[in-house]
Amino acid sequence: MKTRVRPIVGAILLVIGALWALQGAGAVGGGAMSGHSQWLVIGLVVALVGVGLLISGVAKRRIGRR
Repeated sequence: MKTRVRPIVGAILLVIGALWALQGAGAVGGGAMSGHSQWLVIGLVVALVGVGLLISGVAKRRIGRR
């Protein structure tokens, strides 16, 4: 994955995962996912993958600039 794409995809996954986790926890209503603990777990996993991509993409860009 290109170094510019990785942090963007990571940020998107982080936001989507956080939203899913909040819906799974029942903090955000209005959807079929609200209050279902499986979406809390799925959201946390997606958010962690997003954080990993975001951090690795930023670190790779910094290393590439040297």
